[in-house]
Amino acid sequence: MSKSVPVKVAILDLYNNIPNQGMRGIQEILTAFGRTLPQGLEYKVYETRYRDEVPSLDYDVFISTGGPGSPYDGEGLAWEHDYFNWLENLWNFNERNRDVKKHAFFICHSFQMVCRYFQMAEVTKRRSTSFGIFPTHKTEAGEKDILFRNLPEPFYVADFRDWQAVQPNQARLDELGASVLCLEKIRPHVEYERAVMAIRMSDEMVATQFHPEADPKGMSVHFSHPEKQMQVIIDHGQEKYNDMIEHLSTADRIPLTHETILPTFLAEATRKKQMIEA
Repeated sequence: MSKSVPVKVAILDLYNNIPNQGMRGIQEILTAFGRTLPQGLEYKVYETRYRDEVPSLDYDVFISTGGPGSPYDGEGLAWEHDYFNWLENLWNFNERNRDVKKHAFFICHSFQMVCRYFQMAEVTKRRSTSFGIFPTHKTEAGEKDILFRNLPEPFYVADFRDWQAVQPNQARLDELGASVLCLEKIRPHVEYERAVMAIRMSDEMVATQFHPEADPKGMSVHFSHPEKQMQVIIDHGQEKYNDMIEHLSTADRIPLTHETILPTFLAEATRKKQMIEA
């Protein structure tokens, strides 16, 4: 890759103009990674859910964010139609082109959206909200995957959701060449199926139900705000709040996940592009 041409990244913002920590986390990771590149990195935010904005395929990398509410909220709306059309065009571009590929990462709400669109799993409402820092377990494919293989088993993730992907459609996964990489924590005391937490859709496209952009500093500031702290305690209890804050300060938990997954994804996408353009 020419040193004069920055890596171009598009962020598809699905937060619907709701204040959040996710956008800050993604942007800080991109900024930090860009400083390591001789050619630098540029990114642009597209307000996909709020203003029905989707990027062209002129970017090297795409990151599609989390967001509030149901992954079915967009049914019948222009933004979902345009988002799915962009997703189809991205997939078809990679299928048609042997050398030049576009890399994409899908987070939480976006994970649920791509599971719906590609029919990789059933997307259903959880019986209760998942809220906090939890262990996540790698599958055999996850143990080998470049994004996860240097993480411990289990590793810890920031998980905030009312919805889930369950009952993976193995026939459809095989058709796409996709594989399940992670499953949610083992819960022997309940009868419910463990949700899918990460899927590699292709060599270039991967999706996680959790938030790899979550960072200890940002989460600590966010959840230490008196109103937010009180709301968490009311909704989830003092023990859950204390447990979450403790996990944030444990080096081999959220800090390690934050420092590993998205930076590795960006490094791999950049490396492959450099190989093609060398």
